[in-house]
Amino acid sequence: MTGRGAGVLYDVPGPRARLRNNVLTLASGVVLLLVAYFVWTKFDEKGQWDGKLWQPFLRAETWTELILPGLLNTLTAAAVAAVLALLFGATFGIARLSDHRWVRIPAAVVVEAFRAVPVLMLIFFAQYGGSLAGLVVTEFAAVVFGLTVYNGSVLAEIVRAGILAVPRGQAEAGSAIGLRKNQVMRLILLPQAVTAMMPAIISQLVVLLKDTALGFVVAYADLLNAGARVVPANYANLIPSVIVIAVVYIAINLALGYLATWLERRSRHSRKITADPAAAEVAAGGEVALMG
Repeated sequence: MTGRGAGVLYDVPGPRARLRNNVLTLASGVVLLLVAYFVWTKFDEKGQWDGKLWQPFLRAETWTELILPGLLNTLTAAAVAAVLALLFGATFGIARLSDHRWVRIPAAVVVEAFRAVPVLMLIFFAQYGGSLAGLVVTEFAAVVFGLTVYNGSVLAEIVRAGILAVPRGQAEAGSAIGLRKNQVMRLILLPQAVTAMMPAIISQLVVLLKDTALGFVVAYADLLNAGARVVPANYANLIPSVIVIAVVYIAINLALGYLATWLERRSRHSRKITADPAAAEVAAGGEVALMG
């Protein structure tokens, strides 16, 4: 790496590289515009832009009676599954780091098994496998089960990696002052690991929210079900309904993505202050001066 690029992961592009990048960006933009124009014209030929197909979305009852109940069901399933997945991930992530083989190995088997199975299959199995076993499994329970065990398994790996990323000296220092293993984990390792892995956790929760749409396979009355079944059944406007529902999903996930970015910046700032005691002392001195 040259001296010019010593502070970054790559060299600063020169005039020719910048020109090439600008040309590629312009070409990509033109291609996207052509694709959008093609889609627009084809939809127009099929009459999908007719006002009568979009008019139902200007009525309050379409939202209050059809779309918003589906959105509420989506957010409810996502919230319950997120809490359970976090508990599942924390439990099995820590269990995979146990010194006892009889704890570590079964935890690894559970995590790897559920992580390898698609969410759709887990939801389907919970619904119909439970009925074959004589259990009454509601659509909500099936969706929550599938989202919990799959995303919980992924979160378990995130928790395990986050704890392992904490410098070993932290655990050794805790043991040196007489803390037991569970105290070292609870008081020293986990707080530092959570700060580092928070953006990854939020990103996985975004995936969990989107995966609630897979409840479509068991007819769960979520947002996708409202946009692809209920609204079109009332107004015969499948394509406009799906487009509107997609915009709602995009808005929700953009909000969660913004939250993940904010948490990442906040955690990076906290780690910087923690790693630089002088900066923390200067910041504290500035606050005292302002108070004075």
